[in-house]
Amino acid sequence: MLKKSILPLLFSLTLIFQGCNEEKKVQQVEVANSMISANEYILTALDDKQYIVTQDGEDFKLADAKGKVVIFDIFATWCPPCRGAATHLTSLQEKYKDDLIIIGITIEESIQNSKLQEFADQYNAKYTLVNSSVNRRLADKIVNALDLGERYPIPIMALYKDGKYITHYVGSIQEEFIESDLKKALGK
Repeated sequence: MLKKSILPLLFSLTLIFQGCNEEKKVQQVEVANSMISANEYILTALDDKQYIVTQDGEDFKLADAKGKVVIFDIFATWCPPCRGAATHLTSLQEKYKDDLIIIGITIEESIQNSKLQEFADQYNAKYTLVNSSVNRRLADKIVNALDLGERYPIPIMALYKDGKYITHYVGSIQEEFIESDLKKALGK
């Protein structure tokens, strides 16, 4: 009789502890995945094209942008200086289309693509605008790497070439200043 009651008890305990081990393994895999992807950001543009940005220390690299300058434009659709910057960025994108990629990263959470497209149309933003769940996280990481604090002004434009930091601008900036730094980075 004792054998009949001990066997089920041992079997139950084995299952419980095995279940705990499996749960722990699943948690470890989830933590590992989050750590692997913590420095990788997948951005989705208005045209549904995806861009992969990886962080390496204080630098940010856009996949498939070798030899090109990348400008990460951190902005909001309601921000007057951001609206003004859109025309300048479009002008630079058109002038340097083979050497420059501009990624507009809105900090507005849960903004609809139609609202972002409306901004693009109204302010002539003819460069890539992304609307992803990781926008704010990436913007915060870039700003943190630039040592601009937790509460930062916008727009912020950060320039990188081959994943290496070049310079950045805070607030309204004249197109000529951006173009001058762009030319230096491209060796023109």
